[in-house]
Amino acid sequence: MIRILAIRDRTSTGFGGVFIAGSGPARTIPGVEDGSRRAIVAAFLSNVAIAVAKLVGFLVTGAASMLAEAVHSFADTTNQGLLLLGGARARRPADDQHPFGHGRERYFWAFVVALVIFSLGSLSALYEGVQKLRSPHPPESVPVAVAILLVAIVFESFSLRTAVHESREARAGLSWPQFIRRSKHPELPVVVLEDSGALVGLVLALAGIGLAAITGRGEFDALGSIAIGVLLGGIAAILVVEMKSLLIGESASPAVVARIRAAMEGDESVRRLIHMRTEHLGPEQLLVGAKLELDRALDFDGVAAAINRIEDAVRASVPEAQVMYLEPDVHRPAAAPPGGGPEG
Repeated sequence: MIRILAIRDRTSTGFGGVFIAGSGPARTIPGVEDGSRRAIVAAFLSNVAIAVAKLVGFLVTGAASMLAEAVHSFADTTNQGLLLLGGARARRPADDQHPFGHGRERYFWAFVVALVIFSLGSLSALYEGVQKLRSPHPPESVPVAVAILLVAIVFESFSLRTAVHESREARAGLSWPQFIRRSKHPELPVVVLEDSGALVGLVLALAGIGLAAITGRGEFDALGSIAIGVLLGGIAAILVVEMKSLLIGESASPAVVARIRAAMEGDESVRRLIHMRTEHLGPEQLLVGAKLELDRALDFDGVAAAINRIEDAVRASVPEAQVMYLEPDVHRPAAAPPGGGPEG
């Protein structure tokens, strides 16, 4: 039985040797990458202006909801900086210690963003709300607070519109919940959730300050701050779960797996795809491992040519499949791999 392990990356040529996978920077998809960057920059600039305005509003009015929103915007500004940092670090070339590159840096920094939202955003808003609930007093200069919040809504709407527009290509027809759940690009879901949460938070702050001004009861302002804290905590929880899954290592989507399978089985030399595993090394870098039963009439050179041809076909269909480990083998139905499914 011929057993050949094919180890090739997108920068390798030839067959039969061991190559360092990802010897250059991880490949990026220009449309999605540029869209992510534009969305982050738009959110960053909006949040800087909004945070300063809200802080001034708090100093004028003393409203707990306004302070909660100011902290929220400063946290969001920090988050966009962390996302930009993650994108820059992920583009570093592979090295001996990280032979598959640094693509997962983007997942790590997105995970840190979720923790920042929870700690700086949610906990501080909850703390401020509870403190004001214990010693309630109606906010001062309510027209100033309302004006600042309305301006903030305009800026946040612009930022959210940019994020939604730039997400069109990455969504690929998915609903928003599906996009947030399945996307391998962490920046766009993070920005969309942040901006959506910011808009809802602004409405909650308006409601809290408005009710406090109308009724003269400062408890409504405190409750607005607490509601903002709960909202941010929910967003942080969603992001923590999703980014943890990506950090651990997620497989390609079912649609991408189907395209890889079709490309492999479409080669005339392939009798059977015995089993296959995929894992995202980064948003645009996919690891593919598979065992194939090839035509037994092939000699060594024929097997090598078939493997090269199959890899080229897979990359033509799925460009992010940058690292592939393909092994010719013989199908044995009685055996099964640890993860399930037949294996030779």
